[in-house]
Amino acid sequence: MEEHKLPIRIYFEDTDAGGVVYYANYLKFAERARSECCREKGYSHALDFKNSNHCFVVRHCEAEYLSPARLDDLVDVYTKFTAIKNASTIMEQRICLGEKELVKIKTAMVYVNEEFKPTRIPDEIRNKL
Repeated sequence: MEEHKLPIRIYFEDTDAGGVVYYANYLKFAERARSECCREKGYSHALDFKNSNHCFVVRHCEAEYLSPARLDDLVDVYTKFTAIKNASTIMEQRICLGEKELVKIKTAMVYVNEEFKPTRIPDEIRNKL
């Protein structure tokens, strides 16, 4: 499956006192990139929830921190679906500074109804992703 790329500039608000990106902010960058990847494929989290009261939620996330990003760096977040199952997806992401891989993230997302119970991903959505 193809990779989606989202460039993100590192601002002061993303860093600690030493100018290094605070570890939890990489998860925020990954979330933005997952949303943009889905949007580019024609799926909108907001519209799906508005129209059907269903949405994807993160069930599991693994992050491996390899090297830090710093204030004013321009990093790229690469996102790809590696599996789409009946009620869940798995996405892998890489946050890179040029060719250097900084963080690897693997996220399992579950499609849930308004009661937050897993439900089958509709074929229309599956085909977009």
